[in-house]
Amino acid sequence: MTELDAIDRKILAILQSDSRVTMQDLADRVGLSVSPCHRRVKLLEERGVISRYIAMVDQKSVGLPVSVFISIKLERQKEEDLNRFARAISKWDEVLECYLMTGNRDYLLRVVTADLPSYEAFLKTKLTRLDGIASIESSFALSQVKYSIALPV
Repeated sequence: MTELDAIDRKILAILQSDSRVTMQDLADRVGLSVSPCHRRVKLLEERGVISRYIAMVDQKSVGLPVSVFISIKLERQKEEDLNRFARAISKWDEVLECYLMTGNRDYLLRVVTADLPSYEAFLKTKLTRLDGIASIESSFALSQVKYSIALPV
């Protein structure tokens, strides 16, 4: 775990809300001059605290309003089965998130699609064709109450 002081945390909070902020504005907001602020940002990047900068795209605006949470149970939980499933899932653009879970299910996925027929096609042409799946349980999100990628630093 990386040690972060109050200025590092403030830098991270600002960059998480707006990664396009200028270095001058960032420095002003955290109370540093530009050079030390830039050095801190570079150090956070080098230490892997900042892993990348991205543009957040609204899924509805690009025609992908349907969010589906899928619980997967595998027939066996052997390492090679888990790895095979993870490799297949990682290739599919519709899958935004995939977690290996404890409890009754082995995996939890978040999938986005344009509509129900698109989800059905994903299910029939991709997910159900994977060997070793014992059950698939889909839950459709009715609305999004909260969504954030900002960690509470």
